[in-house]
Amino acid sequence: MTDSTPGAPDAASPLDPSPAAAARRRRGSAARADVEARIHDVESALLDLEARAREMDARIEARAGRNLPKAIFFGLILGLSLLFSLIVVKELFMLFGAALMVFTVYELASALRFAGRDIPRIPLVIASLAIVPAAFYLGAEGLWWSFLAGIAFVSLWRIVESVRPSMRGPGVSLPTDLGAGVFVLAYVALLGGFAIVMTAEEGGQWWTLAYLIVVISIDTGAYASGLAFGKHPMAPRISPKKTWEGFAGSVVAAITAGILLAWLMLGEEWWVGLILGLALVGTATLGDLTESLIKRDLGIKDISTWLPGHGGFLDRLDSILPSTIVAYVLFTLLG
Repeated sequence: MTDSTPGAPDAASPLDPSPAAAARRRRGSAARADVEARIHDVESALLDLEARAREMDARIEARAGRNLPKAIFFGLILGLSLLFSLIVVKELFMLFGAALMVFTVYELASALRFAGRDIPRIPLVIASLAIVPAAFYLGAEGLWWSFLAGIAFVSLWRIVESVRPSMRGPGVSLPTDLGAGVFVLAYVALLGGFAIVMTAEEGGQWWTLAYLIVVISIDTGAYASGLAFGKHPMAPRISPKKTWEGFAGSVVAAITAGILLAWLMLGEEWWVGLILGLALVGTATLGDLTESLIKRDLGIKDISTWLPGHGGFLDRLDSILPSTIVAYVLFTLLG
């Protein structure tokens, strides 16, 4: 039985004036203070680690020009989707290409509208969508006819729009707007359509995959080499970050990837891969510089912000689109 005399202070009560209770309270306070100090140290260490990580990310982004973790993540998603669509069912690549084409046409048209060109975005999207099945099922002839029909459709739409008084102001130039619409269709839908045509051909999906891998290798080689050794600007007024050292790295990557893919995947002679690599390094570099020139003229850093770490879809397709023509010609002659 414990003593429960009414009015006696509890042994754990802070009102207990005994020396033992006071000692226990001091030990408890010291233990709490020690735990709080340890928690504070851990929080400080985590905050310091976070600050260091942000500082490192900022240095990498300043050096690389992009958020590298996000770029890698979304690049993997696009790459795996592309690989699945090419290898499993060709029709899936048609859908994949149509989605890329729609987003790219819309964002480029939006950027041009921001710069003052009154080009109709919805008709451009409709025309680019119509090009995809025509290219896939009717080949190069269907691509050209659907491209010309798309130009007529978009131009007629814009001409009808010009009847409105707001579309006939002093700052509006109908011929310039019509030319901008043709440019968007040719730059994105027509060039991209050749990849659709090539994929639809027998064995064409492997050539499409090969040229895409070569172009990606070119971009990667230029990026890594420029990041490590870049000192001499290649075109400082157009793209300050592009260097001759990076271009040299892209040439090495293009030749290596081209020869290996020709031998291991396409079943062609090594010199076919050499030609493929050298031809694509020229068109890929030209496409990159062309898109940089477009952005410089428009006064923007990225065409859009739809792809975190990459900018816009055109920022990822700038090297690929002009390279499609070269890949299609080589496939027609050598494939």
